[in-house]
Order: sequence, then C-alpha cells, then structure tokens
Amino acid sequence: MNWSVDFAPFFSWTVIALLAVPAVLLALALVVARIRGALVRILAIAALLLAIMNPVVLQEERDPLKSVVALVVDRSQSQTIGERNAQADATEAALKESLARYPEFEVRTVEARSGASPTDGATTALFGALSGALKDVAPARVAGAIMVTDGQIHDIPAEAQALGFDAPVHGLITGQPDEFDRRIEITTSPRFGLVDEDQRLRYRVLEDGPAASDRPVEVQVFLNGDLISRESVRPGGDGEFVFQLPRAGKNILELVAARDPNEITPVNNRAIAVVDGIRENLRVLLVSGEPHAGERTWRNLLKSDAAVDLVHFTILRPPEKQDGTPIDQLSLIAFPTRELFVEKIDDFDLIIFDRYQERGVLPSLYFDYIAQYVQNGGAMLIASGPEYASQESVARTPLQSILPALPTGDIEQSAFRPQISEIGRKHPVTRNLPGSASEPPDWSRWFRSIDVSEPEGETVMDGPDGKPLLVLDRVGEGRIALLLSDQEWLWSRGFEGGGPHVALFRRLAHWLMKEPELEEEALDAEARGSDLVVTRQTIGDAPGPATVLTPSGEAVTLPLNEVGAGRYEGVLETEELGLFQAANDDLRALANVGPVNPREYREAISTGDKLQPLSDATRGSVRRVADDDGGLSVPRVVPVSGRANADGRDWIGLKTTDETVLRGVDRTPLFAGFLGLAVLLMALSATWYREGR
Repeated sequence: MNWSVDFAPFFSWTVIALLAVPAVLLALALVVARIRGALVRILAIAALLLAIMNPVVLQEERDPLKSVVALVVDRSQSQTIGERNAQADATEAALKESLARYPEFEVRTVEARSGASPTDGATTALFGALSGALKDVAPARVAGAIMVTDGQIHDIPAEAQALGFDAPVHGLITGQPDEFDRRIEITTSPRFGLVDEDQRLRYRVLEDGPAASDRPVEVQVFLNGDLISRESVRPGGDGEFVFQLPRAGKNILELVAARDPNEITPVNNRAIAVVDGIRENLRVLLVSGEPHAGERTWRNLLKSDAAVDLVHFTILRPPEKQDGTPIDQLSLIAFPTRELFVEKIDDFDLIIFDRYQERGVLPSLYFDYIAQYVQNGGAMLIASGPEYASQESVARTPLQSILPALPTGDIEQSAFRPQISEIGRKHPVTRNLPGSASEPPDWSRWFRSIDVSEPEGETVMDGPDGKPLLVLDRVGEGRIALLLSDQEWLWSRGFEGGGPHVALFRRLAHWLMKEPELEEEALDAEARGSDLVVTRQTIGDAPGPATVLTPSGEAVTLPLNEVGAGRYEGVLETEELGLFQAANDDLRALANVGPVNPREYREAISTGDKLQPLSDATRGSVRRVADDDGGLSVPRVVPVSGRANADGRDWIGLKTTDETVLRGVDRTPLFAGFLGLAVLLMALSATWYREGR
C-alpha cells in the first residue's frame, strides 16, 4: 500500500489565497510585535486555513504487474531443413515449462513465418514479429525476448536502442554446428530481350561450411523446362552463359547446381531468372491476286498493327495479258519473285495469298520453296475466293502437299452466317469472339464459300450447311490456315452491323506465328498472391488432374475444373515460395510464387553469428540447443533484476519489473467529523486559555 496526502479545498484556490494573505500578515505582526501567546494564535490561524483547504490522506491499493516475455519461434521456410522444426518444437515446449514456474512472467508466444520484402524477396523477420507482440507493453515491463531460430534473420536492428526496451535478447539456435551447404546465385540477368538474339547471364556457385572445396561443380541450364546446356564452374567463381529466347512473353531460365551428398538441402541449388521475350516487328508478305471488293481488308488490318512490317504486292496484270501498254507504264516496281521466294523467304514470319491464282507469275519451283518454308517452321494463310475452285487454283501447285483441304470445284453462292464450330468454341482463335454468344451470331451474313473435300486439321468455323469455312492445320514445324470465302470485307465495311473481323484475323495471324497464348493445347501456371493457379487449354476432352512439384520436392495432385469452353483451372493454396513445376499429359509449365530467388534460401546453414552482437549489447546470450550426442540442451530460465547479467552456463536470465497497477484508493479527510472539530476547538481553546492568563 502507498500513502500520500492530497487537498480537496471547500473554496477555490483564489478565495483561499485572499483569506491567507491577511492571515499571514496578522501572523507576521504578532511575531514582530512580540505579543505574548503569538505562537498559539499563529497555530490557530494555520489550523483554520488548513481546515478550509481540507487535507485528505490517500491510501492506494496496488498490485504488481507481470513482466512480459516474448517467445519468438522461427517458422520460416529455412526451418524446414533437417530436424530444425522438430528441435524448435521441443525447445518451445521446454521453455514454456520452465517459464510456468515463475508467476511473475507473462509469456507471449509468436510464430514468425517468411515475409516479403520488395528488395530482397522472402525474408525471416523475427524482430518485426517481436515488435508486434510487444506493441501494447510498456518498455519497463519487458522482461526480454527468447528467439528460437536457425540464426538466418534478416531484420536484425543495427543498435540495441532500436528495440524500444532495455532487456536481454536470447537466441537459441536450431540445426547442427557442422552443416555444409552449396548454393547458386544469379548475379546479372536481362529482364527482357529480343527473341532469337544472344542474351548473357552470369551466375556464381558458393559453398558454406567446413566441407567447402574448390572442385568444379556441374551446372545444368534449363529454358522453359527444357535442358539446353551443361556448364562447369568452381565454387566462388563466376560463370557466364549465352542463350537465346525462343518465344515472346515470359521465359523462365533455370540453373541447377549438382547436389553434394553432404549438403543440408538442395533447395538453394536452383536459381531462376524470368526474362520477357520481345519479338522484333513481324515481317509479313501479302500477295494479292485478282482485284476484288475486299482486296484492302488484309492490308488495312496488317498496316494498323505497329508490330507488323508489311511487304505487299498486288498482281494486277498476268504475263499472258497483252494490250500494247508500254512496259515502263505497267508498274513502278517489278515483282522480285526470286528475291522474295528464294533468297529471303526465311526472313518472313507469315506469307498471305489473298485470292491468288496460278497464272504463270510464280514458277512452279517457287511453290515448292514455299511448301518447304512452311514445313520448316514458317506460316501461311490462304484467303481464297472462286479462283481456289478453278483450274488455276494454288491447290494444283506443289502447295497441294501442305494444304489442309482441297477444292471440289463447287462454289456455294447462298447467304449464310459464319458459325463457330464445336472445336472452334474451344480454340483460342475463335473462342468467345464478340457476337458469338447469341444464336444466330450477332454479325452479318456472307454470300459465297468454296466447297472442299474432307479437311485435315481443325475446322474452327463453318459455312452453309455446316461446311468448312476456316481450317487450321500444322504441317511439319509450321502452320497453315485456309479461309474458304472472300466475303470477310463485309464485316470490315459494317454491312448489316459488320462483324469481329479485327479480333478474328489478328488472332489468326498470331496463331500462325506461334504466339504462346493462342496455343490450342497448352498448360500455364501463374502466381496469384500466395496461390498457384494452373490453367489447361485444350480442344479435346477433360484433361484430368495436373501434377505439381513444389520447391521442396513434394508432388501434389491438383484437380482441374472447367471454367469455360476448352479451359480448365486448378488453384493450389501454398505457403511455400519458389519455383513450382506443373505437368499434365506431356505438357509442362513453370511458375514462381513469391519473389524470384528469395533471400530466405540464399544462406541456409544455421548460425549464431548474426544475432550475437545484438545479444551482447542487451546482456543476452546465443547458444545452440543441439548437443554433441544428438539430443537437446535447453537452458533453464532465471529471473534477474535491474541490469544484472542474464547469461549463465546453463541458464538464461529475464528481467523482473517493479511496475504496479492501481486497484483502488481510500480517502480520509483530516478535518472531517469529530477529528477536525476537535482540532479546531483545541486551537481556539488554547488561544482563549492563553488570553485568560
């Protein structure tokens, strides 16, 4: 209990001051005049003034507060290595049992998991967790902090003052003292690069621990899951690798260092770089044949795309046409057939024949070159009209070997609305075309189509009576598309409301040029927050579940649910960070969850060196919990006071506090009741008695 005196005056302090001034002057006059009995009179005046001020005796009832102990347990991903988590669990249990013997301690346990840093990726932020656990605790009440960790902490403050309290910080280190680990780090990597151009990446292999050596280490290099090279580098030395990006969009380059049988984990033997591929302007050769109403449709569409370099030739006059027109007036530029179709044909990404017919402009041998170009990886589109069914059709040239459908010779001249076929509803080129959701489709009619025999490949659009209208096929390593109508210009001109000609033909051109997002059979994986989302595109039946290989090496079966025509999706909730590999049928996909190459795995061996300076500054200690026999040696907890040393041979100290909390206050007025009356009467009686003498 605490005793104190307070005042609860009956009047304001101003009034009391006005009364006290003459009283004090009277007392001084009595003293100066040396009047007999002055002391008794002064005491009586003082008693009257004191009674007006109403002194009160306060009796406070206080309870001692407990000292708060923060027990921070490291649950980051590096703790999954070896027996660290098991050691942490046993250490936590032993500490709680030891702390339970001391009622003066309040224990706050917090588990710190891997966090995210914008610069260093995933990190172990134990001091951030410590700050959160003690944010509502006064600094004087903090007994100290005990951290159960492997020592790889990434937010250790530079100075002890930054903790915000003056109490010991202890570190109990999990893991073994003789650990050895090998890791690989990418030192420089391009963020983006041109497709099919040389790119350079530099990397380094490092070894930590007593078993480190300088023997060369084999490094395997994977690009989008495919092994492309085997390199060799000495630990501590830098390696360089030159590669080319095979496609536009995201490319994942993966470096894997050979595993040593003595290292504690292979998880950091792998490093990845995500490089965005940028394709140079696509080169398209457009050859227009017989003039027709939609002749400029393809030209206008391709010229509107800034990513396309277009070379366009129109055959206005076949060789056999002779009308006496001077040669110098026939054309401004001669048709460079040999240069285009022999010398530079491989420079083009796409060749389009728009209503072209064979009338002797191109030698038959050149069509054979075009067929070889497609089979070797090129792309070709034939936008046909009535000439495709004639005797001068390109189907009667060496192109016949690569065409997906041959004409029957018949031409349908009736009105119809193009329809998306059953496969076309699943195919990325025609899926969800604007206007296709309604029946009939919300676009204009066409009035002519070319009949063909049984087509190969996929028919993604149908014409009248379900006949093929748009056929896509793969030939060797290349691709070809056949549009069996010359009425697409009706959509571009807005006839009957027009149609989605821009969306359709742009998708078609990019499918021909092998853009990954338009593949009809594809598997994709991406990170959405902390979840891994696997998407399967197919034009076939339901693909079944996918298999996901996590960064820790665990294989997980992930069901894929239909989310749209030809699209299936599965979501894997995970707390792991790093590179995930997904597989379905013969398709593979890679995705990185969290930051690339997280700091959490850069250094994996357990150590107390990082925490030691801070522990020394706070009078704490750092020690391993694993003993030489493979068991655990957890120090006991001892309360200490003030700034006493908190480090012993087999114990750790935690500071006790003198802080208390107020439970109640008893107030006793000194001049209340009979006591106050008696004091005043005694003072007045003493004055009267002295006056009487």
